[in-house]
Amino acid sequence: MEIEIFDKVSDKFFIRLLLDVVAVSVLIRLIYYPIYKKKDYFFTYFLFNIVIFMMTYFMNKSDFSTGAAFGMFAVFSLLRYRTENISEKDMTYLFICIAMGLINSVMKGTYPETMIINFLIIGFAYLLDGHLLIKNESYQMIQYEVIENIKPENRDKLIADLNERTGLNIHKISISEIDFLRDRAFLKVYYYDFKKV
Repeated sequence: MEIEIFDKVSDKFFIRLLLDVVAVSVLIRLIYYPIYKKKDYFFTYFLFNIVIFMMTYFMNKSDFSTGAAFGMFAVFSLLRYRTENISEKDMTYLFICIAMGLINSVMKGTYPETMIINFLIIGFAYLLDGHLLIKNESYQMIQYEVIENIKPENRDKLIADLNERTGLNIHKISISEIDFLRDRAFLKVYYYDFKKV
């Protein structure tokens, strides 16, 4: 007994799916992971990409309008997890994975044109997040108890103390909250992250 679904799926589907999976693998495994060393979102990035690819590819084959497909894409791209606080960078990579699935499924151009679009996206991600064009600034929230050091005239002393305690090369500090009753302050410290890509 033959499986009829494979008769309806052309070679074009598998070629586009392969292009999509290769592009997302390069983005996540060769750019995202070496910078952030996080495996937590691998499942999310790949599955979101593949599900968006399949949905938009098969909807594009039916009478489903492009506007409706774009609306679904917008809903997915705005989705946030309520159980976990996902950072802006992680959300950006999720958005890129969703966008690549959409582009690879509905783009009307040739395969070389699709590959060029994919690697332009990957190239810009690498340039902007791989320390080639700009330094990667990170921040941390710190609870600090030497309340005397938060005065403007003691800024250098504060930075030196935090550098010594954290081992980070802090260049900027903003005060989020001061609790004079408990003699502590909540600081947001900024430092350049020089992870190798």
